[in-house]
Amino acid sequence: MPQTLKNILAVDDEPKILEVVTSLLESKGYKVFTAENGRKALDVFEKNNIALVLLDLMLPDISGEEVCAVIRKKSRVPIIMLTAKSEEISHLNGLTIGADDYITKPFSLKVLAAHVEAILRRTADDLVPLTVKNSWRDGDLVVDFEKNMVLKKGTELSLTLSEHKILSALVKYPGKVFTREELITLIFDDDFDSFDRVIDNHIKNLRQKIEDDTKNPVYVLTIRGLGYKFGGD
Repeated sequence: MPQTLKNILAVDDEPKILEVVTSLLESKGYKVFTAENGRKALDVFEKNNIALVLLDLMLPDISGEEVCAVIRKKSRVPIIMLTAKSEEISHLNGLTIGADDYITKPFSLKVLAAHVEAILRRTADDLVPLTVKNSWRDGDLVVDFEKNMVLKKGTELSLTLSEHKILSALVKYPGKVFTREELITLIFDDDFDSFDRVIDNHIKNLRQKIEDDTKNPVYVLTIRGLGYKFGGD
Protein backbone atom coordinates (compact mmCIF):
# COMPACT_ATOMS: atom_id res chain seq x y z
CA MET A 1 0.00 0.00 0.00
CA PRO A 2 1.20 3.58 -0.61
CA GLN A 3 2.71 5.21 2.46
CA THR A 4 2.03 8.51 4.18
CA LEU A 5 4.33 10.41 1.86
CA LYS A 6 3.07 9.03 -1.45
CA ASN A 7 4.18 11.58 -4.04
CA ILE A 8 6.26 10.01 -6.81
CA LEU A 9 8.37 11.95 -9.31
CA ALA A 10 8.75 10.27 -12.71
CA VAL A 11 11.51 11.70 -14.91
CA ASP A 12 11.78 10.66 -18.56
CA ASP A 13 12.07 12.48 -21.89
CA GLU A 14 9.62 10.09 -23.56
CA PRO A 15 6.03 11.37 -23.08
CA LYS A 16 4.52 7.95 -23.72
CA ILE A 17 6.55 6.40 -20.91
CA LEU A 18 5.49 9.17 -18.53
CA GLU A 19 1.87 8.71 -19.54
CA VAL A 20 1.90 4.94 -18.95
CA VAL A 21 3.86 5.18 -15.69
CA THR A 22 1.57 7.92 -14.40
CA SER A 23 -1.53 5.87 -15.20
CA LEU A 24 -0.11 2.81 -13.46
CA LEU A 25 1.00 4.57 -10.29
CA GLU A 26 -2.16 6.63 -9.97
CA SER A 27 -4.15 3.39 -10.17
CA LYS A 28 -2.13 2.23 -7.16
CA GLY A 29 -3.10 5.31 -5.16
CA TYR A 30 0.02 7.44 -5.62
CA LYS A 31 0.17 11.05 -6.74
CA VAL A 32 2.55 11.41 -9.68
CA PHE A 33 4.61 14.43 -10.69
CA THR A 34 6.39 14.28 -14.05
CA ALA A 35 9.39 15.96 -15.65
CA GLU A 36 10.81 15.63 -19.17
CA ASN A 37 14.30 16.87 -18.30
CA GLY A 38 16.70 17.12 -15.40
CA ARG A 39 16.28 20.78 -14.55
CA LYS A 40 12.50 20.49 -14.34
CA ALA A 41 12.93 17.37 -12.23
CA LEU A 42 15.05 19.23 -9.68
CA ASP A 43 12.57 22.11 -9.64
CA VAL A 44 9.65 19.76 -9.00
CA PHE A 45 11.64 17.93 -6.33
CA GLU A 46 12.38 21.19 -4.51
CA LYS A 47 8.73 22.25 -4.44
CA ASN A 48 7.08 18.98 -3.43
CA ASN A 49 7.47 16.29 -0.80
CA ILE A 50 8.54 13.41 -2.99
CA ALA A 51 8.50 9.87 -1.56
CA LEU A 52 10.29 8.20 -4.49
CA VAL A 53 11.97 9.21 -7.76
CA LEU A 54 11.87 7.23 -11.00
CA LEU A 55 14.80 8.65 -12.91
CA ASP A 56 15.78 8.01 -16.53
CA LEU A 57 19.53 8.10 -17.08
CA MET A 58 19.42 9.66 -20.55
CA LEU A 59 17.90 13.14 -20.33
CA PRO A 60 18.16 15.97 -22.90
CA ASP A 61 19.84 18.53 -20.65
CA ILE A 62 21.66 17.06 -17.65
CA SER A 63 22.13 13.35 -17.05
CA GLY A 64 20.15 11.27 -14.63
CA GLU A 65 23.38 10.65 -12.74
CA GLU A 66 23.80 14.39 -12.21
CA VAL A 67 20.19 14.73 -11.05
CA CYS A 68 20.72 11.84 -8.65
CA ALA A 69 23.87 13.44 -7.25
CA VAL A 70 22.12 16.76 -6.63
CA ILE A 71 19.19 15.08 -4.88
CA ARG A 72 21.53 12.99 -2.75
CA LYS A 73 23.13 16.14 -1.35
CA LYS A 74 19.74 17.06 0.11
CA SER A 75 17.77 13.90 0.75
CA ARG A 76 17.80 10.12 1.08
CA VAL A 77 14.54 9.78 -0.82
CA PRO A 78 14.56 6.44 -2.71
CA ILE A 79 15.69 6.71 -6.35
CA ILE A 80 15.06 4.05 -9.01
CA MET A 81 17.11 4.48 -12.17
CA LEU A 82 15.53 3.64 -15.53
CA THR A 83 18.19 2.42 -17.97
CA ALA A 84 18.55 0.85 -21.40
CA LYS A 85 20.45 -2.44 -21.64
CA SER A 86 23.35 -0.69 -23.36
CA GLU A 87 23.82 1.56 -20.31
CA GLU A 88 24.95 -1.14 -17.87
CA ILE A 89 28.07 0.74 -16.81
CA SER A 90 26.02 3.91 -16.36
CA HIS A 91 23.48 2.29 -14.11
CA LEU A 92 26.26 0.84 -12.00
CA ASN A 93 27.65 4.35 -11.64
CA GLY A 94 24.18 5.49 -10.66
CA LEU A 95 24.04 2.95 -7.85
CA THR A 96 27.48 4.10 -6.73
CA ILE A 97 26.36 7.73 -6.37
CA GLY A 98 23.24 6.89 -4.45
CA ALA A 99 20.47 5.32 -6.52
CA ASP A 100 18.66 2.56 -4.63
CA ASP A 101 17.65 0.35 -7.53
CA TYR A 102 17.46 0.20 -11.32
CA ILE A 103 15.05 -1.15 -13.92
CA THR A 104 16.14 -1.97 -17.46
CA LYS A 105 14.09 -0.73 -20.40
CA PRO A 106 11.85 -1.98 -21.80
CA PHE A 107 10.19 -3.00 -18.53
CA SER A 108 6.82 -4.49 -17.68
CA LEU A 109 4.40 -2.47 -15.61
CA LYS A 110 4.14 -5.35 -13.17
CA VAL A 111 7.90 -5.24 -12.58
CA LEU A 112 7.86 -1.47 -12.15
CA ALA A 113 5.02 -1.63 -9.63
CA ALA A 114 6.82 -4.38 -7.69
CA HIS A 115 10.05 -2.35 -7.46
CA VAL A 116 8.21 0.80 -6.35
CA GLU A 117 6.15 -0.92 -3.69
CA ALA A 118 9.12 -2.92 -2.38
CA ILE A 119 11.27 0.16 -1.93
CA LEU A 120 8.49 2.18 -0.32
CA ARG A 121 7.81 -0.67 2.11
CA ARG A 122 11.49 -0.76 2.95
CA THR A 123 11.61 2.97 3.69
CA ALA A 124 8.15 3.32 5.22
CA ASP A 125 9.16 3.21 8.86
CA ASP A 126 11.08 6.46 8.90
CA LEU A 127 12.41 9.31 6.83
CA VAL A 128 16.10 8.57 6.39
CA PRO A 129 18.52 11.38 7.24
CA LEU A 130 21.60 12.13 5.19
CA THR A 131 23.73 11.62 8.32
CA VAL A 132 22.95 10.44 11.83
CA LYS A 133 24.42 13.59 13.37
CA ASN A 134 23.60 16.98 11.90
CA SER A 135 25.02 20.32 13.05
CA TRP A 136 24.28 23.90 12.00
CA ARG A 137 25.86 27.29 12.64
CA ASP A 138 29.03 25.94 14.25
CA GLY A 139 27.16 23.70 16.65
CA ASP A 140 24.41 26.15 17.57
CA LEU A 141 21.86 23.42 16.81
CA VAL A 142 22.68 19.71 16.71
CA VAL A 143 20.27 16.91 15.86
CA ASP A 144 21.71 13.48 16.64
CA PHE A 145 19.42 10.74 15.30
CA GLU A 146 21.60 7.91 16.60
CA LYS A 147 21.39 9.15 20.20
CA ASN A 148 17.92 10.65 19.71
CA MET A 149 19.15 13.99 21.04
CA VAL A 150 18.67 17.65 20.10
CA LEU A 151 21.21 20.14 21.43
CA LYS A 152 21.05 23.93 21.49
CA LYS A 153 24.37 25.62 22.19
CA GLY A 154 25.60 22.37 23.71
CA THR A 155 22.62 21.88 26.02
CA GLU A 156 20.24 18.99 25.47
CA LEU A 157 16.68 20.14 24.78
CA SER A 158 13.57 18.56 26.19
CA LEU A 159 11.26 18.28 23.18
CA THR A 160 7.80 16.79 23.22
CA LEU A 161 7.24 13.79 20.96
CA SER A 162 5.30 15.96 18.50
CA GLU A 163 8.01 18.63 18.44
CA HIS A 164 10.66 15.98 17.85
CA LYS A 165 8.69 14.43 14.98
CA ILE A 166 8.21 17.81 13.30
CA LEU A 167 11.89 18.76 13.62
CA SER A 168 13.01 15.32 12.42
CA ALA A 169 10.79 15.49 9.34
CA LEU A 170 12.00 18.99 8.44
CA VAL A 171 15.65 18.08 8.98
CA LYS A 172 15.46 14.86 6.98
CA TYR A 173 13.97 16.68 3.99
CA PRO A 174 15.95 19.96 4.04
CA GLY A 175 14.52 22.66 1.82
CA LYS A 176 11.23 20.79 1.38
CA VAL A 177 8.00 22.55 2.19
CA PHE A 178 5.69 20.49 4.40
CA THR A 179 2.02 21.43 4.41
CA ARG A 180 0.22 21.46 7.74
CA GLU A 181 -1.82 18.47 6.61
CA GLU A 182 1.33 16.46 5.90
CA LEU A 183 2.78 17.29 9.30
CA ILE A 184 -0.49 16.30 10.97
CA THR A 185 -0.33 12.93 9.18
CA LEU A 186 3.29 12.42 10.24
CA ILE A 187 2.56 13.18 13.89
CA PHE A 188 -0.85 11.67 14.46
CA ASP A 189 -2.71 8.57 13.37
CA ASP A 190 -4.45 8.83 10.02
CA ASP A 191 -7.81 8.80 11.78
CA PHE A 192 -6.92 11.74 14.02
CA ASP A 193 -9.32 14.61 13.46
CA SER A 194 -6.95 17.53 13.83
CA PHE A 195 -6.69 21.03 12.41
CA ASP A 196 -4.02 23.44 11.21
CA ARG A 197 -3.84 25.35 14.47
CA VAL A 198 -2.49 22.27 16.28
CA ILE A 199 0.58 22.27 14.04
CA ASP A 200 1.02 26.03 14.36
CA ASN A 201 1.10 25.67 18.15
CA HIS A 202 3.69 22.90 17.98
CA ILE A 203 5.80 25.01 15.61
CA LYS A 204 5.56 27.98 17.99
CA ASN A 205 6.71 25.87 20.94
CA LEU A 206 9.51 24.28 18.92
CA ARG A 207 10.80 27.68 17.83
CA GLN A 208 10.90 28.87 21.41
CA LYS A 209 13.34 26.05 22.12
CA ILE A 210 15.62 26.10 19.07
CA GLU A 211 15.54 29.67 17.76
CA ASP A 212 17.48 32.64 19.18
CA ASP A 213 14.81 35.03 17.91
CA THR A 214 11.37 33.50 17.38
CA LYS A 215 10.26 36.54 15.36
CA ASN A 216 13.12 35.96 12.93
CA PRO A 217 13.61 32.18 12.84
CA VAL A 218 16.51 30.64 10.95
CA TYR A 219 15.68 26.95 11.36
CA VAL A 220 11.91 26.50 11.10
CA LEU A 221 10.74 28.80 8.33
CA THR A 222 7.17 29.67 7.40
CA ILE A 223 6.40 29.53 3.69
CA ARG A 224 3.33 31.71 3.45
CA GLY A 225 0.30 29.95 2.04
CA LEU A 226 2.08 26.59 1.90
CA GLY A 227 3.50 25.44 5.22
CA TYR A 228 6.92 25.05 6.80
CA LYS A 229 10.45 24.05 5.83
CA PHE A 230 13.87 23.71 7.46
CA GLY A 231 16.21 26.62 6.88
CA GLY A 232 19.46 25.37 8.35
CA ASP A 233 22.41 25.62 5.97
